[in-house]
Amino acid sequence: MPRRRIGFWYRFAAVICKPPLVVLIKRDWRGMEHIPAEGGFITVVNHNSHVDPFAYAHYQYNTGRVPRFLAKSGLFKKGFVGAAMRGTGQIPVYRESTDALSAFRAAIDAVERGECVAFYPEGTLTRDPDGWPMTGKTGAARVALQTRCPVVPVAQWGANELLPPYAKKPRLFPRKTHRVLAGPPVDLSRFYGKEMTPDVLKEATEVIMAAITRQLEEIRGEKAPATPYDPRRERIEQRRRSQAQARSTTAEGQSK
Repeated sequence: MPRRRIGFWYRFAAVICKPPLVVLIKRDWRGMEHIPAEGGFITVVNHNSHVDPFAYAHYQYNTGRVPRFLAKSGLFKKGFVGAAMRGTGQIPVYRESTDALSAFRAAIDAVERGECVAFYPEGTLTRDPDGWPMTGKTGAARVALQTRCPVVPVAQWGANELLPPYAKKPRLFPRKTHRVLAGPPVDLSRFYGKEMTPDVLKEATEVIMAAITRQLEEIRGEKAPATPYDPRRERIEQRRRSQAQARSTTAEGQSK
């Protein structure tokens, strides 16, 4: 299947975004040989800075296979932003859909047309205190199992040193290095043909997240925690701690 042409809007965005990126960050980019030259595929990328979508898009733009990011469908209806989103071929996600697979219908269609769809499977900036990937959401696994397309794990590090997660001001000096490492496609073949139950999707997502984490371990030269940070589990634990503290405070008040 032929690749889609980059097009005016993506080239226009590159003209605007690439110069400041080149000035602000150095580049250590590896693994481009794992980006397929033809056909539809998915990249799954860790997310640790509000800057990294631009830095990562720069990396993949240079491979000739531009990424189509997923974004809330409402953004495609708003003036210039909507025109830019549509023009650059970004992918609307219809979160209001009651059918989980239909919510990703546009992403499935894009892959089947020969596009690259870039997923941030964590769904938001990592909340892991040391910047490691968290547990993932199942959207990338849904699309991958539906289309059986290559799933390329990509790790990045460095944009978070320029603008840490949830920080408001960048740290411009010294100049940071954006490190990217793409790996060989994740083998999900053992899930093909199975019903996409929550357990199957969870297991496939864990395989995807483990591949991203291995790439990041190589970049950082460190070992990730044995158990990924789970924001849902952390919220439950925080609620339990708050309830325990409230009971303790009540008991102290009653004893006085």
